[in-house]
Amino acid sequence: MRILLVDDEVELTGPLSRLLTREGYTVDAAYDGTSGNELVQAGSYDLLILDWMLPGKTGLEICQQLRRQGKTTPVLFLTAKDTLDDRVEGLDAGADDYLVKPFELRELLARVRALLRRSGSQSYEITTGRLTVADLELDCENQIAYRQGRMIELSQKESQLLQYFMENPGQLLTHAQILQSLWQDGEQPNSNVIAALIRLLRRKIEVGKETTLIHTVYGKGYRFGAASVEPY
Repeated sequence: MRILLVDDEVELTGPLSRLLTREGYTVDAAYDGTSGNELVQAGSYDLLILDWMLPGKTGLEICQQLRRQGKTTPVLFLTAKDTLDDRVEGLDAGADDYLVKPFELRELLARVRALLRRSGSQSYEITTGRLTVADLELDCENQIAYRQGRMIELSQKESQLLQYFMENPGQLLTHAQILQSLWQDGEQPNSNVIAALIRLLRRKIEVGKETTLIHTVYGKGYRFGAASVEPY
């Protein structure tokens, strides 16, 4: 997944680019509207994250130009503008979502995933707290999975791990990304715990001749999905 981030706040753009990269996205960044618009026109992105007020060309103008061209790339605005009139103006310009600064990084990541799902860039469905990838369904709230008529009870960590996999199908997820997703800072275990948790989860969701869903990318991490993955 390719994301373009355009924001003139360097103290925000740098860390946010690194965070999105750790989540498995390919990120390009620009710090003014003119260069950001050039990247929009030259590149092919799955999502644009635009600051509203930018030097050279505003995020609003970039979005309006994109929509006039008939392009449907999802646009998420980041802005300090927080009045109802501002939100209406942004949405009327063609934005798909709106996040007011300052914001929580977890909320931004959730909105990114939601926009990519909505645009069809991610190959899973979510309804009423359930995720579906291939023939596996996860009831996130109740920590229960279903596959080929089987009900699979999961521990809290197994459910969290499976949810993280299913929210990022086809993406290479490193040990560091998984640790960051499942454990808070200061309580992160060593990588052996991840390997043990993966083994437990595989035993539950991959039984008999069922298609393998958790693929090991040796020396790097894991990839989730029904398609086979060649080792790197």
